[in-house]
Amino acid sequence: MRLTFSASSPSSSSSLDLRKSRLSAYIFSLLAFAFIFFFAAILYGEDFVYIFILGNSENNPLRQPISTINESTCPSCLNSYSYTNSTEKNRAKLAFALWETKEGCDVFSGRWVKDELTRPLYRESECPYIVPQLTCQDHGRPDQGYQHWRWQPHGCDLPSFNATLMLETLRGKRMMFVGDSLNRGQYISMVCLLHRLVPENAKSMETFDSLTVFTAKDYNTTIEFYWAPFLLKSNADNAVIHRITDRIVRKGSIDNHGQHWKGADILVFNTYLWWMTGQKMKILKGSFDDEKKEIVEMPTENAYRMVMKSMLRWVKLNMDPKKTRVFFTSMSPTHAKSIEWGGEPGKNCYNETTPIEDPNYWGSDCDKRIMQVIGEVFGNSKFPITFLNITQLSSYRKDAHTSIYKKQWNPLSPEQVANPVSYADCTHWCLPGLQDTWNELLFTKLFYP
Repeated sequence: MRLTFSASSPSSSSSLDLRKSRLSAYIFSLLAFAFIFFFAAILYGEDFVYIFILGNSENNPLRQPISTINESTCPSCLNSYSYTNSTEKNRAKLAFALWETKEGCDVFSGRWVKDELTRPLYRESECPYIVPQLTCQDHGRPDQGYQHWRWQPHGCDLPSFNATLMLETLRGKRMMFVGDSLNRGQYISMVCLLHRLVPENAKSMETFDSLTVFTAKDYNTTIEFYWAPFLLKSNADNAVIHRITDRIVRKGSIDNHGQHWKGADILVFNTYLWWMTGQKMKILKGSFDDEKKEIVEMPTENAYRMVMKSMLRWVKLNMDPKKTRVFFTSMSPTHAKSIEWGGEPGKNCYNETTPIEDPNYWGSDCDKRIMQVIGEVFGNSKFPITFLNITQLSSYRKDAHTSIYKKQWNPLSPEQVANPVSYADCTHWCLPGLQDTWNELLFTKLFYP
């Protein structure tokens, strides 16, 4: 029996209506989704675009491979003490890299410009994690000008620090700062830049001996600081009691601290200040537990070269260049002699409220021999180390130190009170302030290498 159906049969009409209904529903859903996306993009700006578009694309920072490119200092950099790297012309991607900086742009060479609109990036009172040694406003600093300077590279701009992108990149990962109190300041700055995006009941800060850990539970991430002023084992490794003048460093002992660094996805090292004793460094060849200790003295630059090589050896053995990034922050300057920038003899950073304007300024506190050691050792490294050359740009900032506006651990003598210059801290930096710029540069090199 043969069955035929006309175009106007009830069955055909019903099927057509059903298809139209499904198509209308699909179009409505698509338009509704587009509206939601458009509204969210307006409401949240570029943060939403980062999360939505990059989340499943090849540009996702969590999926980027790392190249074998060696992004570090080079001997030619030592003349101007600014960061350049010809190997960047290879355009190879580093882990977490999304974009590239402008051709020929040296983000470490520039000038400070006054910025009352976008600076500071956060308020001192808004970040409960700033240690009392760095809360200058809370300790009576009368001016706030030091918070309103923005670093302007020559010929290009620094990308805006994007806290959402940073946290999304850190999701399920560990970021760790390793070094001395100056690196702790950079660590605290990073926490202050990010913590506002984390709900109050989903974040915490805890300290375990040498390790301090900020946890963002919703992101399953930690941002950590590990106290190791020499990177190698030393007699100054106690995170609380470490004011030791007779400093001794144990040769070949980086694994003692390094066992705590394993598993980090982003490592930021620094070490400099504690090596500057003005004398030869004492190097222990055996163990601190040996009854009879074998100690030799070594010129500072040789001892520093030893620790740099130890660090690079540890990184090569313990870090996966396809998944991780390693940074090294250069020496942080002090401003203990105002005569060096044209000030009065016997003065220092106390009462300084503006940066140094001389673009060629270089203080005696920054040892050029150490800069040369870094250039030599990193220049021969096959593991990609990103060098954050904060020295020159920080040297201009005589105004940004904590000076006398910090917690004093010991009562001041009448002589000190009468002469603030005598106890001004011209080593550490107020927060918010200069070290937020260090992290802007870190952000730049992480995503715009």
